[in-house]
Amino acid sequence: MKSQQHLNETEKAIVVLSRTTALIALFFMVIIGIFISVIIDTGFGKKEFLAKQVTSETAITNVETVAQVDNTWKAPLESTIPAGKEGEAILYGKDLIANTSTYLGPNGKVAAISNGMNCQNCHNDAGKKPWGNNYSAVYSTYPKFRARSGTKETIVKRINDCFERSLNGKALDSTSKEMTAMIAYIKWLGTNVKKGEKPEGVGIQKLAFLDRAADAQKGAAIYDTKCASCHGKNGEGLLNVDKTGYTYPPMWGKNSYNDGAGLYRISNFAGFVKTNMPFGVTYQNPILTDEESWDVAAFVNSQPRPHKNQSKDWKDFAQKPVDFPFGPYADQFTEKQHKYGPFEEIVTAQKLKSK
Repeated sequence: MKSQQHLNETEKAIVVLSRTTALIALFFMVIIGIFISVIIDTGFGKKEFLAKQVTSETAITNVETVAQVDNTWKAPLESTIPAGKEGEAILYGKDLIANTSTYLGPNGKVAAISNGMNCQNCHNDAGKKPWGNNYSAVYSTYPKFRARSGTKETIVKRINDCFERSLNGKALDSTSKEMTAMIAYIKWLGTNVKKGEKPEGVGIQKLAFLDRAADAQKGAAIYDTKCASCHGKNGEGLLNVDKTGYTYPPMWGKNSYNDGAGLYRISNFAGFVKTNMPFGVTYQNPILTDEESWDVAAFVNSQPRPHKNQSKDWKDFAQKPVDFPFGPYADQFTEKQHKYGPFEEIVTAQKLKSK
């Protein structure tokens, strides 16, 4: 009897304990549910996730930015120049481009056929600088048809155009040691550029057109503050110590480029100074604004300089660049507007005419 009574009491205790355990478990489940609800409502943890996501996206953006910069053409290392006669020709070609006047200037050691400026005055760092009118795509794209001459041109023709226009001189003998060396150097610079390709950073950067004409008067003030200290108040440049050439080239006058040169088109001049001037500037850290670049281009190219007979250029008037400053044209706009702008209305008219 006592044994049966003891068993009943034990069973009752077990039932009470089970109910208590269930209540405690239910209590904790309610607490956990409330905690989870608070997390969801307040966004706690979500912020951490978003922060990680933003960090990840920022890292991707940074990688993309670096990759974009890395896409800009870079000249091959000089350590890759081969030994022997080939390497000697390449190095001589580089020296000719960097120090043209020493060899081919008014007092040149080889010939007196140019104005005292150097090729690298227009093709910065001996043709190696990104957006510095470099030579990266010359070998990959020549021979090619050029609308200015209306013919298929060779690299020899391209080089001699520079001698006759930018250096206001005479053509270099196409079979000379100097021509051979310059071509060898240009070919080496384009070593990693595939035939027909133009890498990022080739030539001169194109600036957006202004919604007004470029202002030579504003450009004069910019020239005085940003350019005259090197190129001279009167654009005369600075001769080097031995007077064989220029440390800083003349911007106008008898020893500067003539009006047949590429830089006489103000879109080219504006793009060039934007990414290269004042001295030491790169496309990554320009000093002049776009407007200042256009205006100083207008000022410099409004100054006197040698004239080149261009009667054989641009036989197809419709192919003339919008800023080519000499008529006749295939439109009704004036030489002044073609030289200084505004250019957008000319472009619009040309597009309408071509439809």
